[in-house]
Amino acid sequence: MHKYFLIFFVSMLFVSCSGDNEEVSMKSLDGTWNKKNELKFEVNIVETQAPKNIIFVIRNNNDYPYSNLFVKAYIKAENQKVFKTDTLNYVLAKPNGEWLGEGFGETKEIMFLYKNRYAFPAKGKYIISITQAMRAEDLKGIEDVGVKIENAKQP
Repeated sequence: MHKYFLIFFVSMLFVSCSGDNEEVSMKSLDGTWNKKNELKFEVNIVETQAPKNIIFVIRNNNDYPYSNLFVKAYIKAENQKVFKTDTLNYVLAKPNGEWLGEGFGETKEIMFLYKNRYAFPAKGKYIISITQAMRAEDLKGIEDVGVKIENAKQP
């Protein structure tokens, strides 16, 4: 029985790996996200012709006490100041309390679109930042946060 689970897990790992047109970066929070813990993801943009979708990846578990998640986020070039911070509200659970997203056991992974068809202005390094903006100083139940960048599909 364990042999079949291992084979299934390994095959799912290969199926879920990123393609050539996407990049995923994750940061582990060990189940608690402090309000002062700004997560910064550095991305290197080498091609600016194709617009990109920027997606936040959130992994939460049953310790998360809310059905939504407020975050503050921004994108900036490596050596520039932050000009605009976005405040976003993402829904993590249905009204009946059932978690949205996918996953086995108590951990669920859900993806939220941050920027649709975003055109990076120039090649180079960019910082994408996300901070939790809930009322709790220490937000329990958030295991990992990540950023996925993919080429946007043509309209």
